[in-house]
Amino acid sequence: MAAAERNPLLLRIVTGVALVALALAAVWVGGTAYTALVAAATLLMFGEWGVMHRMARLVMRAGLVILAGVILLMSFGRSAEAMLLLGFGAIIIGFFAASLGRSIPAGGVTARVDRAGGRAAAMGLLYCGLPALALLWLRGLSLGLAATVFVLVCVWATDIGAFFAGRAIGGARLAPSISPNKTWAGAVGGVIGAMVVAGGLAIAYLARVGGTGGIAFIGIAGALAVLSVLGDLFESWLKRRAGVKDSGSILPGHGGVMDRLDGLVPVAVAGAGVFAVTGWAG
Repeated sequence: MAAAERNPLLLRIVTGVALVALALAAVWVGGTAYTALVAAATLLMFGEWGVMHRMARLVMRAGLVILAGVILLMSFGRSAEAMLLLGFGAIIIGFFAASLGRSIPAGGVTARVDRAGGRAAAMGLLYCGLPALALLWLRGLSLGLAATVFVLVCVWATDIGAFFAGRAIGGARLAPSISPNKTWAGAVGGVIGAMVVAGGLAIAYLARVGGTGGIAFIGIAGALAVLSVLGDLFESWLKRRAGVKDSGSILPGHGGVMDRLDGLVPVAVAGAGVFAVTGWAG
C-alpha cells in the first residue's frame, strides 16, 4: 500500500479494484448486504452534495432522513411508497431550504437560502435517491443479479475504456471548459469498451436466459455508456461551479463518492427503465 500511496495511478487502480470487488460481492449476496452498500453510498453522496452546495446542516439532516426512509421502504419491497416519499420529500425539502433564514451556518459558511438553494436541495435529493431506488429495484427482479451486473459493467467498462483510450490516443478535448482532461478519443473508447464488455456479458447470459436478441444489449450498452460520460461531465460541471477539485476525499486516488459514482447516477436510472419497459429481467 505504501507503493500505491507514492504512485497516484497505482493508488487509483488499487482503490478501484477494491471498490469493484466490494460492489460485486454485495450484488452477489444481495439482501441486507446489498441494501447496506447502496444506503452507505447514497447517504455519503448526499452529504458531499450538501457540502458542495453549502446547504444548512438542518436541511442536510432532513435530506439524510428522507433518503434513509426511502431505502428502508425499498428494503421491504414498498417501491411505490418509496417513490412517493422521494418525490414529495424533494418538494418539501426544496421549500424548506429556500425558506430558512440567512443566519443559519453550514460548516462555517452561511447557507444559500434563496430559490437557487431550494432547487439545489431538491435536486440533490433526486440525484442521490433516484439511482438508489433504481439499483434496489433492479436487484429484486428474478434476473436481477445479471441485470444489475450488466448496468455496473457498462459504467466500469466506460471508465476504463475512456481512461486508456484517452491516454493512448489523446487528441481533441471533449469539453475543455468543464473537464480539460477528457477527450473525444476517450469518450469513444469508453463507449466501445462498454459495447464489447457489457454487451458481450449480456449476450452470454441475459439474452440466452431471457430470450432477448443479443444485438439489443450491445446497442443498450452503447447508449448507457454515453449517459455515463454525460454523468461524469455533469459532476465535473457541478464541481467547477462550486470551486472544488473533488467532491470529497474518502476514496484514495478517486476523491469522493460522487466522483466515483457520477457515471452510475444516470445509467442506473436509465438501465432500470429499460428493464422495466422490456421485462427482460423478470
